[in-house]
Amino acid sequence: MHPPTGPYLIHALFGQPWLSVRWYGVLIMGGAILAALLAARRAQARGIDPEHVWNQLLLGLLLAIPLARAYYIAFEWPRYAGRPWWEIVNPQGGGLAIHGGLLGALLAVVIYTRRQRLPLLGWLDICAPPVLLGQAIGRWGNFFNQEAYGRPTTLPWGLAIDPPYRLPPYDDLTRFPLSTRFHPTFLYESLWDLSALGLILWVERRFAGWLKPGDSLLLYGVCYSLGRFFTEGLRTDSLCVGPYTADGSCVGGLRIAQVVSLSVLIGCGLTLWLRHRRRRVASVEVA
Repeated sequence: MHPPTGPYLIHALFGQPWLSVRWYGVLIMGGAILAALLAARRAQARGIDPEHVWNQLLLGLLLAIPLARAYYIAFEWPRYAGRPWWEIVNPQGGGLAIHGGLLGALLAVVIYTRRQRLPLLGWLDICAPPVLLGQAIGRWGNFFNQEAYGRPTTLPWGLAIDPPYRLPPYDDLTRFPLSTRFHPTFLYESLWDLSALGLILWVERRFAGWLKPGDSLLLYGVCYSLGRFFTEGLRTDSLCVGPYTADGSCVGGLRIAQVVSLSVLIGCGLTLWLRHRRRRVASVEVA
């Protein structure tokens, strides 16, 4: 497996570098639009004007992208301390953290629902599952950028990474020749996100009378975090809780995204259990 082209869909049109279009940006925006289309259909099915989804998308992007960058910089500050401010805010050299982006999107939802007087939990139930579709598509941007790959593997679907994109120690071709293949963690997460979306949509239909407002959001938190915890453990480039080892692993074994994912997984799962345990207890008492 190897990207058919470089990171650019259009590079320096008419000789102007500022007219370049990256695959990463196209896939991120394409995923966001498709997710919004799905959310708009879900809103309309619930009797809510789907135009709210597109307004929400604009506000979400305006907050999610800066917070995704700020989240990354906060944990990588020693690398950026003392650099010019334009290098700190510019994400083109890499450095957008999905958990920061999700915080920005959540903040946008809180602001928008308050201004438009929409039910917060109901609106989150509409919008959260389609985010998985956007994430599944956006992850393919890592494929074209040759980034966010995992450790070496001998599996037949291993990913070829060109030397300029290899991180230490895998840039040492005497130890890791060009034939070395790496786990395509972007693919694992993309497939997981699509599967999680399908599962949530099935649960919504199968248990429509059982679900409470906010449950689809909690299911998103459980499903996404579970997959992210395992795929993050394969990666060699993500932020560690402690220092790195020589092979790109983390001392202590966990990465920041894994700690966050585990916390969200436990929090959302426990909340789901408590909400419906109370319902079962109340039913027994009435009986």
